[in-house]
Amino acid sequence: MITFTEKGAEKVQEFLAGQGGGLETSGLRVGVRGGGCSGFQYALAFDTERDGDQVFTDHGLRILVDGPSLPYVKGAVVDYVDTLQGAGFKVDNPNVIAACGCGSSFRVADEEEVSAV
Repeated sequence: MITFTEKGAEKVQEFLAGQGGGLETSGLRVGVRGGGCSGFQYALAFDTERDGDQVFTDHGLRILVDGPSLPYVKGAVVDYVDTLQGAGFKVDNPNVIAACGCGSSFRVADEEEVSAV
């Protein structure tokens, strides 16, 4: 399961309302893709549900995760932070074993271990 913090949920609601997205079919897509100096990067986007997605609901909002990304983000918490370095969504992921210095990419344990989580 993937969840939102209070602030994360509030920001998703604001963005979806601003885009006129229907809460019944739209949500925040949380995925991973290869890249960065540590191996993986998060892919966060507002999107509609697609075939094969796992859909989680938290704070009345939907989180959409494609099947291949699920083992890498299972148990994650999506937050929204506003700091001097900038504002945006931040994923607190229990599967991460290392991250790059700039914080834009991460590495997880061997795929077999992640799948067992």
